[in-house]
Amino acid sequence: MESTEIFENKASTTDMQAVVEKMTAELNKIIIGQNDVINLIITAMFTGGHVLLEGVPGVAKTLMAKLIAHTINTGFSRIQFTPDLMPSDVLGTLVFNAKTTDFEFKKGPIFSNIILIDEINRAPAKTQSALFEVMEEHQITMDGKTYEMAPPFLIIATQNPIEHEGTYRLPEAQLDRFLFKVKIDYPDKEHEVAMLTGFHSRNNRNDVQVIQPILTAKQVMEYQQRIRTVHIEPNLIIYISDIISNTRNNKSLYLGASPRAAIALLSASKTFAAINGRDFITPDDIKQMAYPVLRHRIMLTPEREMEGITTDDVIKQIIEGIEIPR
Repeated sequence: MESTEIFENKASTTDMQAVVEKMTAELNKIIIGQNDVINLIITAMFTGGHVLLEGVPGVAKTLMAKLIAHTINTGFSRIQFTPDLMPSDVLGTLVFNAKTTDFEFKKGPIFSNIILIDEINRAPAKTQSALFEVMEEHQITMDGKTYEMAPPFLIIATQNPIEHEGTYRLPEAQLDRFLFKVKIDYPDKEHEVAMLTGFHSRNNRNDVQVIQPILTAKQVMEYQQRIRTVHIEPNLIIYISDIISNTRNNKSLYLGASPRAAIALLSASKTFAAINGRDFITPDDIKQMAYPVLRHRIMLTPEREMEGITTDDVIKQIIEGIEIPR
């Protein structure tokens, strides 16, 4: 019985690897040179976590999120965050029904499966706090009633770097609810030439309709269930704990990672192993996932920030300072 289960596990992870390759190939019709970012967003989706995409304007953050949503045959909505956006504009509001002489809840755009929140750091704290419950518990509470989100539920938020005018720093409690923070850089020359060539061949259009659906909502949920069975050795659990503990005792950091971060690192490592065709976690899975999982959950001391040190530099230092389990 045990050998049969192992065989089925291996078959399922191979299947997942093939699906991710299909999704990436579909997205490469328009998005060129960002396969690492694509893989992280897909990893977050199968893990059941949310993604924060950061980059300067014009590096296709919004387009990438829209295209990934098109590879899944499920609900999609987009919310443009602005300084005057109210919580009711996102969650919904109570509306008086003259026929029933009662108030009815009119659902907001957050009620979908894949939600693109564009320029999330342009809304003030009041609107940001409205997302806390729905991001963590996949539900909202309105007038004493609870409304649950239909699975799968994924928020892909974009933001410009904080230095850009008219932006707000996201609260730490909200940042901790994002599974990943993914940085999108400028493409290199080769990929930019390929992007321009493709754009020209499509008659100067980025038509999202050329992207074909690869998965259904039901399949996404099935993959999420499979991932939970990915094996991890006890010494690798200790390895994850060592990394997280080090962030809390590091002289370069003012704020360390939370227990939620430890769970996120474990869950993301399972998914990363599965989409690479394995039913077990390796130390490399953990090391690769540590950067997107931790970079937005730790805070540098003012001294290190003034020196130009980044959170990625500290994560690298921590990983290099911990002995890899054998």
